[in-house]
Amino acid sequence: MSDSMSAPAAQAAQTRGEPGHTRSIGLSILYAIITLGIYAIVWVYKTHDEIKRYSRNGVGGVIGLVIYLVISPVTFFVVPSEVRYMYEDLDSGTSPVRGTTGLWFLLPLIGSIVWFVKVQGALNRYWESKGVAPA
Repeated sequence: MSDSMSAPAAQAAQTRGEPGHTRSIGLSILYAIITLGIYAIVWVYKTHDEIKRYSRNGVGGVIGLVIYLVISPVTFFVVPSEVRYMYEDLDSGTSPVRGTTGLWFLLPLIGSIVWFVKVQGALNRYWESKGVAPA
């Protein structure tokens, strides 16, 4: 433990899991189109799972997937809220996304793309700050 890190901060860092993976925004959108949305299901599961494993907070992969399949609009609010938690509660930073980012879902098609670019971009920057190689 370094002298600059407080005991609670050091303890929190030790209880975190393995960081998630960065994903290419363009390729992810392309995969979602090519697979007719199946990649979006995989993305939701993996994203929720990685956030839960790393932060010990959030709904996790299975519950996140069920939420997506049953009431998918809720996912647009839950994922950015979980990303915000990592930025602000774990690292005391300012999150580029928050639950209200989900309001982009109200704009057909373009809103979903803007939402994804914002959320995946925030995730990529967060994971890269933890030493994960860029996608």
